[in-house]
Amino acid sequence: MRKVLLVAATMLCGMSASAQLADTTSIALDNVVVTGTRNATDVRHLPMTISVVSREKLTENQRINVLPTLAEQVPGLFVTSRSMMGYGVSGGAAGGINLRGIASGTGQLLVLIDGHPQYQGIYGHSISDSYQTMMAERVEVLRGPASVLYGSNALGGVINIVTRGMKRDGVHTHINLGAGSWGTFQAEASNQFRSGKFSSTVAAQYSRTDNHRPRMGFEQYGGYIKLGYDIDDHWTTFADADITHFNSSYPGPVTTPKYEADQWITRGVITAAVENHYARTSGRLSVYHNFGRHKINDGYDEGKSPQKSLFRSNDALTGISWYQSVNLFEGNRITAGVDYQHIYGRAYYTDRETGEETPPSMATTRQHMNEIAGYVDFRQDILPWLTVDAGIRLDHHSVSGTEWIPQGGVVVRPIDDGEFKVMVSKGFRNPTMKDMYLYKPANDELKPERMMSYELSWKQRMLEGNLTYGINLFLIKADNLIQTVEMKNVNTGKLLNKGIEAELSYRINSNWSVNTNHSYLHMNNPVVAAPQYKGYIGVNWNCCKWSATAGLQQICGLYTIIGADENKESFTLLNATVGYQVLKNLGLWVKGENLLAQKYEVISGYPMPRATFMGGVNIKF
Repeated sequence: MRKVLLVAATMLCGMSASAQLADTTSIALDNVVVTGTRNATDVRHLPMTISVVSREKLTENQRINVLPTLAEQVPGLFVTSRSMMGYGVSGGAAGGINLRGIASGTGQLLVLIDGHPQYQGIYGHSISDSYQTMMAERVEVLRGPASVLYGSNALGGVINIVTRGMKRDGVHTHINLGAGSWGTFQAEASNQFRSGKFSSTVAAQYSRTDNHRPRMGFEQYGGYIKLGYDIDDHWTTFADADITHFNSSYPGPVTTPKYEADQWITRGVITAAVENHYARTSGRLSVYHNFGRHKINDGYDEGKSPQKSLFRSNDALTGISWYQSVNLFEGNRITAGVDYQHIYGRAYYTDRETGEETPPSMATTRQHMNEIAGYVDFRQDILPWLTVDAGIRLDHHSVSGTEWIPQGGVVVRPIDDGEFKVMVSKGFRNPTMKDMYLYKPANDELKPERMMSYELSWKQRMLEGNLTYGINLFLIKADNLIQTVEMKNVNTGKLLNKGIEAELSYRINSNWSVNTNHSYLHMNNPVVAAPQYKGYIGVNWNCCKWSATAGLQQICGLYTIIGADENKESFTLLNATVGYQVLKNLGLWVKGENLLAQKYEVISGYPMPRATFMGGVNIKF
C-alpha cells in the first residue's frame, strides 16, 4: 500500500492529459476512434476493423459491467459466464473473453483503459469484474492483432475502455438502483463537474447477489475518480484512479461440488498523463500503475479435508508511455512512441489459522521483469480514395528476448460512403511469470508466442448515414504458442482459425432502430468458449416517456469440453428492458434476461440460471 500511495502522489504532482483533438471537429463523432492509431482519427482511413460501442448502448440494459453488452454488439466476441452476476478468478472462474478463438484467460487478448494495458505481473491477464460501466464513455474493440502500438498480449486484439469526461461547464449527477432475482442488488452513483479549465468525474458502485446455486455468493465494491485541467489551448492534463474489490464464492461443478472455495480480490489502476494538441502534431506522456492483491481458498471436495493454507499474491505493473503524432504534409500522419514496463509480483501461501507464511511449495524465483519497446506507424493518403498504412515495433523483454512486430494495410474508398480494407498484422505475447517460474511445468527458456493475421473488409453507409453495414473475412495463423507437454511448458502450440463476420445497423426513424451482427468461426484445433456461430439482433423503440430494447442472441457449436469427452452447446437467449420516464429527473426500469428460460451451460458443470428479472430507478439531476 505504501508503494501505491507513493505512485499516486508522484502522479498527482505531475497530472496529465486526456485528448480533445482540435482538428477532428468536422468528422462525425461516430467515425472517430483512438484505438489503432493513438490519436483521434477518422476510422474510414484506418485499415484495421474497429467496433465502437457507445455509452448509450452500454447503459440501455442497466448493466454494471461492459462485457455482456460487448458480447452482444461485437461480432466474433464471446464472454464466458456461470451466474447471474460476478465472474471471479481461479478454478471455475468465468469472464473469459474470446475473440476469433483467441482468449483473454491466457493473456492473448488485451484490455486497455485509455490505451493503458490492464494486466498484472504474475498471471498476465485481466480480471473481468474490474470493467465497470460507470467509468466508460465508450468502448472500442479492435478485432485482430494490435501489438505494433500496444505490445505484448495484444495477440488477438484489444478492448479499449475510453473513460468519461465532462466537456461543458455544469454539474451532472446520476444514481441508478436495482434489485431482482436471487437476492441481487446493484447501486451506482456518479457525479461530473466542470468549471472553466477544471473538470472531474467521480463514481462509486456496489453490487451483490446470492446467485442461483448454494455457495455462489458475490459482492463487489468499486470506485473511480478522474481529475482534469486544461493548461491552455494546446496542453491538457488528467489523473485518474479506478479500484475494484470483490468477495466471491464458487460451488464447483454440479457433479463434484466444492466447499469453502472463496476469493478476496482487490485490483486497481492509477494513471497520470499530459497531452499536447497543435494543428499538425499531438502527443501524450503518461505514467500508470496497475496493482492487485489476491487471497484465494481453492476449497475442497465433499468428504475431503478443508484447505490448511490460503494462496496469496501481490503483483503489479508500472509503466511509462510516450508517443507523438505529426502531420508533415497533406494526408500524412506519422506516429512514434516508446513504452517501458516494470513487471513484478510475488506469490505465496499463508496458514489459515496463524496467518504466517508457509514453506513454499511454489514461488516466483524471479520477482520482476522489464520490457522496453519503440514503434513507428506511417499513414499516407496517396490519393483522395487511397490510404496506405505501415508500422513496426521493436520490443525487448529482459527474459524472453527481442521481437520485431510489423503490420501493413491499405484502404480503398471507391465511393464517398464506402471503403474496402486489406490488413496484414503480427501479434505476440511474452511469457508470464506463471509460465516461466510457477508450478511444476514452469520453463524459464520460453520464447514469445506469435500470430499472423490476414483480413479483408468492406463497410458502407447509406440513406444519409442511417443505414450502415459491414462484412469481413479473416485468417489467423499462430505458432510458438505455449502449452504443457509432459509436465513442462514449451513453445509448440499451433493455431489456424478463419471466419467471416457481418454487421448492420439501421435507424428507421426517430422512434425505431435495429442492429444485427453475425460471425462464423472455423478452427483447425477447437478451443473451449469459442462458438462456431454467434448471431445477435436487437431492436430499440422510444416514444414519449417510454423506451424499450429487446435482443435475441443465438449461439451454436460452443465447445465446453474438448478432447475425448468433447461437448458442444447451442442455445438462444432473449433479453429485454423497458423504461418509463416518470418525471424529468426520475425514471423507472424493468428487465428480464434469458426470457425463453433456456437450459444451457457456458462452462462445463456450471448450469446457467433460467429466466431472471430486475427492476429499478434512475435519478438524474
